[in-house]
Amino acid sequence: MQERSEEQVISRLLELENDGQAERRAELTNERFLALLHDPDDGLSYVLRHGTDQTEGAEIPAGTEFYQYPTPDEAQRAFEQLLAESRQAGELVEEDSTDDIGDFESSGAEVRDLFADSDEDELSQDPVISEEEEP
Repeated sequence: MQERSEEQVISRLLELENDGQAERRAELTNERFLALLHDPDDGLSYVLRHGTDQTEGAEIPAGTEFYQYPTPDEAQRAFEQLLAESRQAGELVEEDSTDDIGDFESSGAEVRDLFADSDEDELSQDPVISEEEEP
């Protein structure tokens, strides 16, 4: 397997986190996050600390860092230690956070616009059934 650059690893970890695959995630002050991740591609576990992305995926958030571990247990212990240090420093906002997961590119399809004039999804309506139900 080809070794990935630091930037490639960070991009992969952010992708996993945006896909909701973080085992644990905590929100820290100043819009920063701490995440525990396991990458099924390389079999390694990681602790990722990062800020929010204001560039919709164009750049890695400033101050992003990761720690790599050969086993999930080692990564879990490191995550707990960093979480305890953040708590002690008064930086922990929420221990199990899903805030700011996903970005503009990968947050999924938009079902309905907030100001749409219809709540019905045109693709899920059956015109035959709709006509039969009308008096």
